[in-house]
Amino acid sequence: MKKWLPLIAVIIFASWFLGGAQAPKPKDGFNLAGFGRLPVLLDGRIQPLDSVARNSLLSISGRSIVRLTNGPPLSALEWLMDTMARPEEANQLKVFRIQHPDLEGLLGTEKSGLEYYSFNDLTNQFDSISAQARKLAKSEENTSDGAKLRTPFQKDLMHLYNSVMLYVRLKSSLEPEGTRDFQRELEVYHDSIGPGRTALEQSQAGKAADQEDLQRIAAFFKRYDTLSEMADPMIIPPLPGQSRQDWRNIGADLKETLRSGQMHPAATNYAAMADAYHNNKPAQFNQAVANYRVWMQENELYPALKKGTQEFFFNQIEPFYKSMIIYVAAMLLGCAFWINLSEPVRRTGFALLVLAFVIHSLGLGFRMYLEGRPPVTNLYSSAIFIGWGACLFGIFLERIFKGGIGLVVAGFIGFATLIIAHHLALSGDTMEMLQAVLDTNLWLATHVVVVTSGYTAMFVAGLLAIVYIVRGFFTRTLTPDVAKTLGRMVYGIVCFATLFSFVGTILGGIWADQSWGRFWGWDPKENGALLIVLWNAVILHARWGGMIRERGLMAMAVVGNIITSFSWFGVNMLGIGLHSYGFMDKAFPWLVGFDISQVLLVALALTPHRFWASFKDSAPPAPPADPSAPARSAIAT
Repeated sequence: MKKWLPLIAVIIFASWFLGGAQAPKPKDGFNLAGFGRLPVLLDGRIQPLDSVARNSLLSISGRSIVRLTNGPPLSALEWLMDTMARPEEANQLKVFRIQHPDLEGLLGTEKSGLEYYSFNDLTNQFDSISAQARKLAKSEENTSDGAKLRTPFQKDLMHLYNSVMLYVRLKSSLEPEGTRDFQRELEVYHDSIGPGRTALEQSQAGKAADQEDLQRIAAFFKRYDTLSEMADPMIIPPLPGQSRQDWRNIGADLKETLRSGQMHPAATNYAAMADAYHNNKPAQFNQAVANYRVWMQENELYPALKKGTQEFFFNQIEPFYKSMIIYVAAMLLGCAFWINLSEPVRRTGFALLVLAFVIHSLGLGFRMYLEGRPPVTNLYSSAIFIGWGACLFGIFLERIFKGGIGLVVAGFIGFATLIIAHHLALSGDTMEMLQAVLDTNLWLATHVVVVTSGYTAMFVAGLLAIVYIVRGFFTRTLTPDVAKTLGRMVYGIVCFATLFSFVGTILGGIWADQSWGRFWGWDPKENGALLIVLWNAVILHARWGGMIRERGLMAMAVVGNIITSFSWFGVNMLGIGLHSYGFMDKAFPWLVGFDISQVLLVALALTPHRFWASFKDSAPPAPPADPSAPARSAIAT
């Protein structure tokens, strides 16, 4: 049984992962998966409606599902479908996250902490919330660092306001809110275009015009003009012969219909979907989805349809979430091995670590394929890549040294970085279009990947040093052999980090010269990268010069965690410089807490040996007392 334990564990977790690849079953007869695969244009890129649903719900509520008081939770896609076609039901769902007690007091409640509210709960006070949010935004227009100066109440207020506005836009993305028979409305609109245009031309020429036709077409135009301003994703694709980027939202397309006189097939199909879903007619809904997919395939839109299908599959299998869970299992097995030294436990943990790495690699590669970019394009993808690199380091370390250290280090960093990535995803789409200065695959594949590999190595070295300090100070498990092994690991990885940080910084300077016309400009991000290179050089020179030994090496490696976290995250929170692409004030307390923890660990590393649990019994015994010593001492005195 012990011999087959690794294989059994891998089969169980692999089956769990592969189970996500199965096609979702229809919900109440509705083929929501087919609807979720349909492509739209949002945030400058083609993406499926499933991604719109997931990113929107994460941004609004911080969760990927909607919990119900009675019944199973709703998926993000079900929530989006209710929002667009059954708003009267969606308005009752508690999806709006509120954390500040003063904001809850504004709503008339006395709760404190994280609470969720429905759109109906906010209706009575939304005018007041909107007025305060607009006043705050206006006061920040002429202040470059206004966002940094927001109080916790103001941050929660702006998040709530932006969430409600996003929700309102989504409600108007498929049809005008409150519509009961959109198909019939479009038929009436289409029939009114001819007489309405004739009446409009007669009126403009000063001739007598049919006022009823004129008023009808004017009412339709006003209705769809408002809809064009509110609708969020562009769900209407270009017709044959138009540019591939000529997507429009439903309101803009219906306004264009007034000029062309032809109703877009996508509009009629989406109207059929909305009516069928609202009236609980799954057969008609599924037929409309199928008809629309056939039309897209026949009209040169297969690439967009394929992109939507592939990204839907990527969302469905959730490779990063599932690899994160497996990382935790591998880390726990590594810790268990330190307790009982059971080789089957270690081998099982190693097998799970390899499985997590394979799933993580598949997710990373799939994401690169969907984006058409190298692995690191923003902070979210950098967290994904650092976790992947740490796992690769851990596999090699565990394969060579077989002491459970690689399991714990790789499992912890893999889990931590994927948690960081999850929280970064709360801000919206993680595959957004790149800024112009970053839009070059050559430098994304060289400078960014190389320098991020340096970050990865620094964090791995720092965590190995933490393992050394914690095991040595609090336990008796840091034997001389283990201490020597950890010292070799940290030294080798610091050498690797020095090389990659230095080369990555040089490549960044070359990129800066091509993009901004200067090799170096003392930008905060550039300074942070230079700090990592200099600190690595200090560590190596101190080691070579004999100024530090094992404990000193560990203390300096932990300080490297502080410097690397500043270069990776801290400079983005400064809000200045060419590399600051978004102020992340929510991460500031976590960064400060992390740095404080590292300072405390350095203090532990510098305490004398006699306070370390692993070294208390290792001091050589005192020589036997010499009876003549006191006399000689007295004479000497």
